[in-house]
Amino acid sequence: MLNGFKDFILRGNVVSMAIGLAVGSAFTAVVTGFSKAFITPLIGLATGSVGDFSEAKFTIGKTDFPYGLAIAAAIAFVITAAVLYFLIVVPMTKIQERFAKEEAKDPKAEKRDCPRCFTEIPAIASRCAHCTSEVEPTALGLGSLEKFPAAR
Repeated sequence: MLNGFKDFILRGNVVSMAIGLAVGSAFTAVVTGFSKAFITPLIGLATGSVGDFSEAKFTIGKTDFPYGLAIAAAIAFVITAAVLYFLIVVPMTKIQERFAKEEAKDPKAEKRDCPRCFTEIPAIASRCAHCTSEVEPTALGLGSLEKFPAAR
């Protein structure tokens, strides 16, 4: 039982996920601190609330509703999402596109209809597998024949 637990904990994806969560938590703390230190006070000044916008609230009866905290959390979320997208997702997508290998196409993947029995056959076929009629390979299939001479 403990060996199975040890194997589970030491898997690469579990350790990577734990590291990702720790880094994500630290990153969120940095963005939240930046938002509270700079963005929220600027919004507070713009809206007339002096200084810290997160202190904004309204009162109904004897109950206070600190709507500034919700707005500050929303601002922190938008900033976090924007930073993650523009500094991590976009560059990683470009790197993956740059290093992505083009997969070799299967010469039999391109299809066409047999001119005699109208059954779907590979474009490189010279004989229909269904009616056994001889057919000319299409120009589409001929390009595949040049790339894959063993397909003849």
